[in-house]
Amino acid sequence: LTYIRVYQGTLAKGMTMVNIRNGKKVKVGRLVRMHADQMEDIDKIEAGYIGALFGIECASGDTFASPGMSLTMTSMFVPEPVISLAIVPKDNKSQINMSKALGRFTREDPTFRTYVSDETNETIIEGMGELHLEVYVERMRREYTAEVSTGKPRVAYRETITQKAQFNYIHKKQTGGAGQFGRVEGYIEPVAEEEFIFENKITGGAIPTQFIGACEKGFKQSLAKGPKMGFPVTGVKIVITDGASHAVDSSEMAFQAAARGAFKEGYTKAGPVIHEPIMKVVVETPTEFQGAVMGSLNQRRGMIVGSQDEGPMCSIEARIPLSEMFGYSTILRSLTQGKAQFTMEFNTYKQVPKQIMEELIEKAREEKKNVA
Repeated sequence: LTYIRVYQGTLAKGMTMVNIRNGKKVKVGRLVRMHADQMEDIDKIEAGYIGALFGIECASGDTFASPGMSLTMTSMFVPEPVISLAIVPKDNKSQINMSKALGRFTREDPTFRTYVSDETNETIIEGMGELHLEVYVERMRREYTAEVSTGKPRVAYRETITQKAQFNYIHKKQTGGAGQFGRVEGYIEPVAEEEFIFENKITGGAIPTQFIGACEKGFKQSLAKGPKMGFPVTGVKIVITDGASHAVDSSEMAFQAAARGAFKEGYTKAGPVIHEPIMKVVVETPTEFQGAVMGSLNQRRGMIVGSQDEGPMCSIEARIPLSEMFGYSTILRSLTQGKAQFTMEFNTYKQVPKQIMEELIEKAREEKKNVA
């Protein structure tokens, strides 16, 4: 069942429409209007109304138009996931059902993502919070009879740099035939708004034009796993100013390797730090528990932004690191006799305090030992 809203014209039974995202033609079969869980069959949907279609293969946010038109609605803002969880199916049947469920969930919810980890070979699901992922795991069990066990939730930390640093790296490798040679020189600096900027300031062809793309590719590959702790790197600008090449030994591969080496060299000197996701948390609680709730938020490295009395209830808004919010719903219930509730949404990324960073490094070291 696919919910659809008509913005212009009329959608009628038997019509053909085109999915603008992939160009596929779709014939409209059964049309219904929903009243809670009751369906009412209709012949057409006028502009401004919401209805539902059957048997349509599409994803949330797709635009459908008449053949020959190429209009599309502005897409939804989809934030990056802030939490991930490893899931393992109990048996082969559960594995098949889990794959079906994940395919369906990723189509209907753009904030839910899934991939297989290269290191552990586990299936990882990512989303916007602990509850978000819990709901999908429960749906897998209930709707798809896929028995899965889950690992501990992991926070999506990021790495970035705090200062400008120079790099000058030579990649040299001599084998039986043609070797590999590439020199890349330049600097790396932090940027606030962008994830990654690459700038070529080479003059006089110190690096031939055909290898500049390879340099950029090498730097981009380095961003996936930061040298400090293996988290993705963001907010980095790389400028190459000079370099050198060899008529025989230089190749795209050589310059990609030189760029990776140059990134490592510059990154370690650029004051790398870890960033963590900060959530906007709003707690609604009876006023008699206001003090206890504020205390519980402060204990979690929370910064209280404000509180507002709304009759017998009080609304408290705070900014809290996601890593401190695991299991908070249970604690809030016991503090307030089950009378309070909270909502949580992603707000921004902020630098992790030094003490927490040391804890993360220690934890990563222990995990590496266990894997080895």
